[in-house]
Order: sequence, then structure tokens, then C-alpha cells
Amino acid sequence: MKKKFGTVGAAACDSQGNIAAATSTGGMTNKRWGRIGDSSIIGAGTYANNKTCAISATGHGEMFIRAVAAYDVSCLMEYKGLSLHEAMDRVVNDKLIKIEGEGGMVGVDAKGNAAMIF
Repeated sequence: MKKKFGTVGAAACDSQGNIAAATSTGGMTNKRWGRIGDSSIIGAGTYANNKTCAISATGHGEMFIRAVAAYDVSCLMEYKGLSLHEAMDRVVNDKLIKIEGEGGMVGVDAKGNAAMIF
């Protein structure tokens, strides 16, 4: 295989409503030395809160950091009452687009509802 693809993400919910997210990435090709991507920044590429959701994201890391994208999904659910799908759609297809970012997310809420937006 000559091409490499780098991000692996997961979001899980157990039978008691505890949720977790994990994100692993090889980073972007030809990245600057010392670059820190969104995967390792809680709230940018990965976030989990038992009240709302667990999110794992992939895409233009710098834009996910600026948007605090994964955390923003949780906030939209908690403060505006949006569903997991609605909150993810707003962040990926509105907020990120406005700052010229692109990517996607997988997520699960505490009720076990799952969503994927790209």
C-alpha cells in the first residue's frame, strides 16, 4: 500500500450511559516540525461529557482547534438542546465551513444515539 491514511477515531457508550471518545492520528503529510494537531487537544478533536456526547474528529486540525469543534458539539447540546446529529451538523457544515475548515466527526450521546457527519 503506497497511500497512508492517518486518523482513527471512536466514540462509545456503555449500558449505564457512560461515554468515551478516542482519537489517534499520524498527523498531516509534510507538517511543520513541532506541529500539534487537534487530536491531542481535548475539546478540539476529541471530547466526552456524560451529560451530552462523546466526539472524535478528523480534518483540518488547525480549524478544529480554532473552532474548539468537539467541545462545541457538546455545548450546543447542553445549552441549546440540539440533538447529537443537529449539533454535529452545525459545527461541521456551518462553523468549520465559515473558517475554511473541513472534516468530519463520529459521535454518540448518553442515550446511545450515534451520528457521523463529514
